[in-house]
Amino acid sequence: MSEAEIDRLHVIRKVLEGRFTWTQAAEQLRISRRQVARLSASVKLRGARGVVHGLRGKASNHRLSDELLGKALSALHDPLWEGFGPTFGAEKLAERHGLRVGVETARQLMIRSGLWTVSRSGPKHRSWRPPKDCVGMLVQMDGSHHDWFEGRGPRCVLQGMIDDATSRIPYAEFVDSEDTLNVMRVTKTYIERYGRPGAIYVDKDSIFRTSREPAVEEDLRQEAPATQYKRALDSLGIELICANSPQAKGRIERSFNTLQDRLVKELRLAGIQTMDAANRFLHERYLPAHNASFSRPPASPADAHRPRLPGQDLSVILSIWSQRTVLNDYTVRFNAAWLQLLPAKGLRLRPKEKVTIETRLDGSLRVRWREGYLAFKKLEQRPYKGFYATRPSEFPTKADVRGRARRAPHFTVSQRRALGLSGYTPKAWGETLPAETLAPAFI
Repeated sequence: MSEAEIDRLHVIRKVLEGRFTWTQAAEQLRISRRQVARLSASVKLRGARGVVHGLRGKASNHRLSDELLGKALSALHDPLWEGFGPTFGAEKLAERHGLRVGVETARQLMIRSGLWTVSRSGPKHRSWRPPKDCVGMLVQMDGSHHDWFEGRGPRCVLQGMIDDATSRIPYAEFVDSEDTLNVMRVTKTYIERYGRPGAIYVDKDSIFRTSREPAVEEDLRQEAPATQYKRALDSLGIELICANSPQAKGRIERSFNTLQDRLVKELRLAGIQTMDAANRFLHERYLPAHNASFSRPPASPADAHRPRLPGQDLSVILSIWSQRTVLNDYTVRFNAAWLQLLPAKGLRLRPKEKVTIETRLDGSLRVRWREGYLAFKKLEQRPYKGFYATRPSEFPTKADVRGRARRAPHFTVSQRRALGLSGYTPKAWGETLPAETLAPAFI
């Protein structure tokens, strides 16, 4: 018996002895008069054991059958279910085997069989930030690097977005890497489906924030250096917020913890091994069920998303912009290749002017100058034009020979004799041999 039960027995005995009334005993024990009457009758019949619960030391009347618990434990030991938690395991027992087992029951079964380890950690103080009131006011975005296919497929990144007001995942996608183009692609899909959010909350990755010194134009405009993604969001009127710690954007971090636990196992059960199949499964089956379980209604029913303006072309804005200088032969050097600008009617482009090369999300290139786009073709190598190319039979001048001789290889004595240059200086080569003979030495 516990100390409380001993004290209760002491008061009930005074009631049986007639020294306490039911009302006085109920007030002292802080129970009802009906409960005092029940305890008095139980003590009078069973003695001191009357204040002890009748099922102490016995199995509960609502205990599940050993057969049901054995089936549940056998299913939890399935190798495909490795790493399942109690909550997720209880859900899958009901879904796949029709075994209705409570979460705590599943937890106790898994602890006793070594499938689950109890982890205890001390409390951590965090300053709580209330969620936004409306959908679309703030969207958190991040990428989760994880072995999503558990070795069955390629390593990939889950790039996802979560609404701050509802904890709902409106869009997520498996990508091969977390780079600027993939981040822009996910943002473009989100804006096309829902509109422009008020702000996007991210970490301090180099995609979103740069530490380079400002360029001359940025310094003159007193602007901080911006990344390609920051420039795109500024054009769309979307604020970019960089978190100072992972805990600051804890909603998407906790969501990724859930996805790394549940989505990995769902992909395992479905036998998925490729990113394309994983994206179809994610959009068609997993995200609707996940949002139904883990999202919450917003404080306000209003939608803060804004529609796109007529001049906001997402294909142009959400692309990589690179400035290049036009050379004298109207070529542009870009990514170890040469782009030959083609003539166009009314074109007033001059050499030394700046053009902007747009790398679109589909991998195509566009060359923009002012408000229009220029036609171009890609060259494997820049065409070389020698000093005698206009008239091959014409001898080079002394000035041309003198300039080329500085870069020409030095001939040995035998080579000079073979070329008939014995006794001549490089300045006189152009007067001695035709250009066709000298060309290999000068090119």
